[in-house]
Amino acid sequence: MEALAIIALIAAGFVLLLIFLYYVPVGLWVTAIFSGVRVSLLDMIAMRIRKVPPKIVVNSLITAQKAGLSVVSQEIETHYLAGGNVPSVIKALISADKANISLSWKQATAIDLAGREVFEAVQISVNPKVITTPKVSAVAADGIQLKAEARVTVRANIQQLVGGAGEDTILARVGEGIVTSIGSANNHKEVLENPDKISKLVLQRGLDSGTAFEILSIDIADVDVGKNIGAILQTDQAEADLKVAKAKAEERRAMAVAVEQEMKAKSQEMRAKVIEAEAEVPMAMAEAFRSGNLGVMDYYKMQNIKADTSMRDSISKEEDDDDDTKDK
Repeated sequence: MEALAIIALIAAGFVLLLIFLYYVPVGLWVTAIFSGVRVSLLDMIAMRIRKVPPKIVVNSLITAQKAGLSVVSQEIETHYLAGGNVPSVIKALISADKANISLSWKQATAIDLAGREVFEAVQISVNPKVITTPKVSAVAADGIQLKAEARVTVRANIQQLVGGAGEDTILARVGEGIVTSIGSANNHKEVLENPDKISKLVLQRGLDSGTAFEILSIDIADVDVGKNIGAILQTDQAEADLKVAKAKAEERRAMAVAVEQEMKAKSQEMRAKVIEAEAEVPMAMAEAFRSGNLGVMDYYKMQNIKADTSMRDSISKEEDDDDDTKDK
C-alpha cells in the first residue's frame, strides 16, 4: 500500500510539474532575458490564460528587436487575438525597413487583417510582379479579328492595399483597353506593324486607379490574326435578307393562289347560276305554250335563229383558224 501511495505521489508530482512548466515557460523566459527582451514570467502566465502562445510573442519580439524595430508585446497579443498572422507581419515590417519602404505596425496589421498577404505585398513592392493576361479578342475597323496577349508589370501600392482592387481588376481593365485600342485602329495591319501603340494607349488610361497595384509597363507579348468578322457578318446579313425575300415571295404566292381559288369559286358559282337559269328555260317555254303566249311557229322561228347563230359562230371560228395558219 505504501508503494502504491509513493507511485501515486510521484505521478501527481510529475503532472503538477508539467502543468507548471506549461503555464510558466521558464526556458522561454530565460531565452528572452538573454536576447534583451523584457517579458516577465507573470506576463507569460497571463498570455497562457488569455490563450496567446508566449512563444509566438517572445520570438516575434526578439526578431523585431534584432532588426531594430520598436514593437511591444501588447500590440502583438492584440493582433494575434484578432486573428492575424503575427510572424508574417514581423517579416513584412523587417523587409519594408530594409527596403526603405514606409510601413507602420498599424498599416501592416490592417493589411494582414484585410486578408492580404502583407509580406508578399512588400516583396512585390520591392520586386515588381509580371501578370500575363489571357488572350483578348478584338475587331479592327476593317472587320479583321485580332487576338492579343499582354504582360503587365505591376508593383504593390502599400497605401492602397486596404480597400484597393486586386489583380482581377487590373486584368479586366487592361483587356478593356486592348479591345478599345484595336477597335479604334483603321485596319488590322496598323496594329500588327505597331503593337506598342496598344501599350501606349492603354497606359494613358490610368488603369491602376483605385487598385492595390501600380502599373509600371504593359508589353504586348503576342498578336494573332483571327477570323474576318466583317465578312462573316455580311454573309449572315445576306442570308438573313435572302430568307426574308423568300418569305415575302412565298407570301405573295400564297396570296395569288388564294385569289385564284377565289376566282374559281366565283366562276363555279356563276356557272351554277347559268345552268340553273338554263334549266328554267324549258319550264318557261312550256308555261308559255300552256298560256298561249308562245305558238308552234314562234318556237320554230326561235330554233332557226339559234341554229343560224351557231352556224355563224362556227364559220367565224373557222376563218380565224385559217388566218392564224396563214400567219404562221
